[in-house]
Amino acid sequence: MFLKPAFVLKSLLVCCFLGLLNNHFLNAQSKAAQIEDLMSLYTEYGQFNGSLLVAEDGEVIYKNGFGKANMEWDIPNTPTTKHRLGSITKQFTAMLILQLVEEGKLKLDVPVSTYLPNYPKATGDKITLHHLLTHSSGIPNYTSFPKFFEETSRNPYTPNDFISLFKDMELEFAPGEKFAYSNSGYFLLGVIIEKVTGKSYEENLQEKIFQPLNMKDTGFDNHDVILKNRASGYEKRGNSYSNAPYLDMSIPYAAGSLYSKVEDLYLWDRALAENKLLSKENKDLLFAPHIKSGGGTYGYGWGTNKMANGSKDSLVVIGHGGGINGFNTIIDRIPANQELVVLLNNTGRTNLGEMSRNIIKIMNELPYDLPQKTLANFLMDEITKNGLEAGLKAFEKQKGSKEYILRENDMNALGYQFLQARKMNEAFAVFELNVAEFPESSNVYDSLGEAYMEAGNKELAILNYKKSIEMDPNNENGKDMLKKIQEN
Repeated sequence: MFLKPAFVLKSLLVCCFLGLLNNHFLNAQSKAAQIEDLMSLYTEYGQFNGSLLVAEDGEVIYKNGFGKANMEWDIPNTPTTKHRLGSITKQFTAMLILQLVEEGKLKLDVPVSTYLPNYPKATGDKITLHHLLTHSSGIPNYTSFPKFFEETSRNPYTPNDFISLFKDMELEFAPGEKFAYSNSGYFLLGVIIEKVTGKSYEENLQEKIFQPLNMKDTGFDNHDVILKNRASGYEKRGNSYSNAPYLDMSIPYAAGSLYSKVEDLYLWDRALAENKLLSKENKDLLFAPHIKSGGGTYGYGWGTNKMANGSKDSLVVIGHGGGINGFNTIIDRIPANQELVVLLNNTGRTNLGEMSRNIIKIMNELPYDLPQKTLANFLMDEITKNGLEAGLKAFEKQKGSKEYILRENDMNALGYQFLQARKMNEAFAVFELNVAEFPESSNVYDSLGEAYMEAGNKELAILNYKKSIEMDPNNENGKDMLKKIQEN
């Protein structure tokens, strides 16, 4: 029997199409296997404990949980585990604001005092919603206030009562002058949302975002509510863990109060891609380069950076991280390729940015780095077990080992752990060690300056802040701190 030419052509086209589908499936499968191996190694080295989801071309190619959602009961993390999001909350607050703008209830360029008549006019007449959304208001960041974590963060507040802690404070700079991360600004946005709508921030989230998107496992993390599949938060100290200190969730509020799971954040990503909640014009304001921030730009609740893509054009990555007692998180989107990486970790500080970059490299078939054990954790363990002097000696012996990696940020985080625990000798030793290892970094001098300031040694605090500013004239935090020390 002979086949007609048209039938042959159709058969060939079907075969080609099936072949393409098969190649796509195998490619996704290969990438998923690489992601699995990568994250298993991060977990083995104690650097990841949480849930993750990865999507490509708008479709989920990998999701999994690693480590424990609850260490006391040996309950594993899964893609359905609910984690606190920290500052990823800000993108939802920004969405509510733009929805109200689209409804004609808010304007981005009018003063805060328009919506909050009782807010001090000296500052309220200068600050706009745009300033609040872009961290350019100049309002001092309440999480940087003295004894915030030890005292303030443990007490319940109403939103209106809490803004009294910062509303009468002098602005740190003229609104719009520069970017300076401020949880206070996003807290204030939540108060404005409640004032304009007559409903709570939580009710607005449910009615305007979570219910329409069927995000059933996302919400305001009220401490007293029995919440199934909620992860417990832990703090990592070297290679051991402790329960994270208590935080009353009325404090992070519109700046960081939400919980979610990776699968719900995938629904959120799809809603943004498909303009489900806002017109495209207003949605694009979320990601617009409103103000410079570090090496990238900041929009409304989202940051944008570029990532090298081999010989191709740079990948534009839109994302945001979050950190809150016992948790840290990251969501990264590459709209051009419809790629998404969500990492939710419930053991406090870790380098999720590095993990996300490596996953993005896998998805784009670029060389990526395998994780190494961190020397900072090794140092923490040695100091805890054998004391400061023995720990520093062990550090020197391991410093050249290929098994460990010495990172400035890891050492800096360790120094702050000791500082927050008021173990001043250990904190000074770690910060000074970081200065010795990374003498070309402005940030190590800034951190050492902060340690001396906490200890009441103004002379050495000034010396180190000046050194930091000399090396990096754009170190605005150093300038602000130096000014405060010299004024007091």
